[in-house]
Amino acid sequence: MKTAIVGSSGYIAGFLLKAFERMTEVNSILKVDQTSDADIYLNLQEADKFDFDVLNDIDFIVFTAAISGPDKCAQDFDLCWSINVAGTARFIQEAIQRKCRVLFFSSDAVFGDIPGSIYVETSDTRAETPYGRMKKAVEDQFKDSQYFKAIRLSYVASAKDRFVSYCLGCIEKKESADIFHPFYRNCITVSDVVNVVLWFAKHWEEYSPVFLNVAGKELVSRVRIADEINRILGNKLKYTISSPDESFYKNRPKITQMESIYMQKYGIIEDNTFTEKIQKELEEIKDEY
Repeated sequence: MKTAIVGSSGYIAGFLLKAFERMTEVNSILKVDQTSDADIYLNLQEADKFDFDVLNDIDFIVFTAAISGPDKCAQDFDLCWSINVAGTARFIQEAIQRKCRVLFFSSDAVFGDIPGSIYVETSDTRAETPYGRMKKAVEDQFKDSQYFKAIRLSYVASAKDRFVSYCLGCIEKKESADIFHPFYRNCITVSDVVNVVLWFAKHWEEYSPVFLNVAGKELVSRVRIADEINRILGNKLKYTISSPDESFYKNRPKITQMESIYMQKYGIIEDNTFTEKIQKELEEIKDEY
């Protein structure tokens, strides 16, 4: 199998590259990005300049590239749309024409903010935020193609994610972390995401739906994540809880509760608790603290 990762310098892509390198089924990995360590340069604002013929013999593409900051997508909407929708759609269209299987990284933001709702794969997508509307636009354009599938990610936790890194930095500097609350997601871990991608690489034809909600079984707050860090690192994180002003929630709902009706049916990842998942992610770094 010949694979490609679009957005190869990204946070999750780094974990995927290591996993693909260990897969005996993978013959080659094409790194596509704007960085110097990419195999081929791609600027999604100028997608027309990309040599799409390099995709002619690619079997499986993982499309991770995007401007994912909700506030950035709102503040620079036209710029972000040109990358997250126009350039992305052009690339995916060219890949599909070459019969490449494209696994697109989407988001729970496509569902919008309906109080009390628990979103599943078949729920209506009523994206309200700019970022959610961008992901929904790509989903809607390609959802009828047999060569397109999308995984909708909840918050992806790891030792290197933005919030956990902030907490670990506060421990190192002996500072108190300021934690916004309420803010809830069905958190997953980067290991979950990697395992989902590897599963699709091997079982694409077996999965008949277009979308998969990649969500944990529990609704998790940032305070819960901080407490899990303390459980693992021996209560070294000091924190205070604060309520952000309403502008913080303008581009991100307080609560997005998402679950999957297919994850366990297809046996894609283990059905374990968030405590078990985050302990596994932080196991390698706990001796550093």
